[in-house]
Amino acid sequence: MKPNTGHPRRWAILGVLVFSLLAVVLDNTILNVAMKTIADPDLGLGATQSELEWAINSYTLVFAGLLFTFGVIGDRTGRKRMLFIGMVLFGLASLASAYAQDPTQLILARAAMGIGGAAIMPATLAIISNVFPPSERGKAIGFWAGGVGLAVAIGPITGGLLLEYFWWGSVFLINVPIVLISVVLIATIVPESRDPKPSKLDPIGVLLSIVGLVAVVYGIIRGGELATFSSAEVLVPTLFGVAVLAVFVWWERRIDNPVFDVRYFSNIRFSSAIGMMGIVFFAMMGAMFFLTFYLQIVLDFSAVQAGALLIPFAAAQLIFSPLSQRVNERFGAKLSATVSLSVIALVLGSYALLDQNTPILVLEIIFFVQGAAMANIMPPATTAIMEALPGEKAGVGSAMSNTVRQVAGALGVAVLGSVLSSTYRGEIAPSLQGLPAAAQHVGGESIMGTVEVARALGERGEAIMQPAYAAFLHGMHVTALVSAAIALVGVAVVARWMPGKPPSVVETEQKEPAVV
Repeated sequence: MKPNTGHPRRWAILGVLVFSLLAVVLDNTILNVAMKTIADPDLGLGATQSELEWAINSYTLVFAGLLFTFGVIGDRTGRKRMLFIGMVLFGLASLASAYAQDPTQLILARAAMGIGGAAIMPATLAIISNVFPPSERGKAIGFWAGGVGLAVAIGPITGGLLLEYFWWGSVFLINVPIVLISVVLIATIVPESRDPKPSKLDPIGVLLSIVGLVAVVYGIIRGGELATFSSAEVLVPTLFGVAVLAVFVWWERRIDNPVFDVRYFSNIRFSSAIGMMGIVFFAMMGAMFFLTFYLQIVLDFSAVQAGALLIPFAAAQLIFSPLSQRVNERFGAKLSATVSLSVIALVLGSYALLDQNTPILVLEIIFFVQGAAMANIMPPATTAIMEALPGEKAGVGSAMSNTVRQVAGALGVAVLGSVLSSTYRGEIAPSLQGLPAAAQHVGGESIMGTVEVARALGERGEAIMQPAYAAFLHGMHVTALVSAAIALVGVAVVARWMPGKPPSVVETEQKEPAVV
């Protein structure tokens, strides 16, 4: 059989896909910088804390719920078509977000952005898997991951600069020119591909996956908002979602044309890579949650300065992501992933040593090491997931990878955010004694709430800020140690179940069908 040598313009196609993905990833990080401005009644929309949270969560909810379904649809109807439609939807929804007149409009526009993002993300990885031969696929995914890391790092800087010179809507309007350029490049450079022998549509499986994922993610989000997972508002949707997903698995095993063949999980390379990715994102997203507050409140850096501090993380991603597959081939997935996860556990544990006097150089070294370790985990894990599935099911594999990342990340923010919140409340409570009940309630919710109360009290409020910093640092240290412990669980999973060196490239290429 003639070996698969890939598409002749595959590297140009990769450049288009990374550029197209820039808007989606950039938007997720850039929005956090604009929250304070959007909450301002004069400069923004006067959004409440709950409305701000749903401006973020409406996107996450829709995005996570539709990722899997859109991956399946893309495999059937055409991945280029799905990518193109997703970019157009994302651009229009970004325009609507930029000119929203009230918080409700912003929340709805953000949900529409989630629809576009869910169509874009799985299509990019699916097309990469289709146009690159196995010998180059890991390297290509490494460049893809490096582009994602760059967007994550430049988001806060970009947001800070836009807010310094323009109005709050500019953080969404920046997506529009990226989308316009992308749709032209997609139309002219990216080839169409799809499953050449699609099975019958499985509407029941599609519906079960959407309902189950949306319910689980909603429960996780509510748990993060309420800082508890014992409330009925959290348990009911979460358990309902888990039950629906269990029915989904049962249904997929029962029918002849499953939307996703759950028997793929019997492939140890696939299931261990999925498990590792989930654990990494749970620990990392939960830890990254407190870094924003640490840098901007405790260390008093501006949004632009805080974003600039993350440049070493992006630099490490750009340097090491393209090289990660070479490391993976040389030492094997088990050894490289075990070492990288161990380094991440150490990095997360090191956050427990940070305080108000930590030198910037130390922070920069930590961020660089963290980026390098992540660069040597995500591309090989993503490659393992994609190569475990047939090439015609690339959209499903990409969607599964991104769904796990989204759900695990949301769960990490919710669970570890709750650890931070509960620890902070317990530590700050004594320092708020004697204040009015309303001030105690607001000031005890978070360090942001304490800052608001301190500003309202004027000179009297300055006395509670140092205890607030101490309380936050204590909560951050506890959360960092919990994150490190979770990462160590990932080390154990990888060391036990992740296979060693991958099969030879020659053997893989002989088994792979040509580009479809």
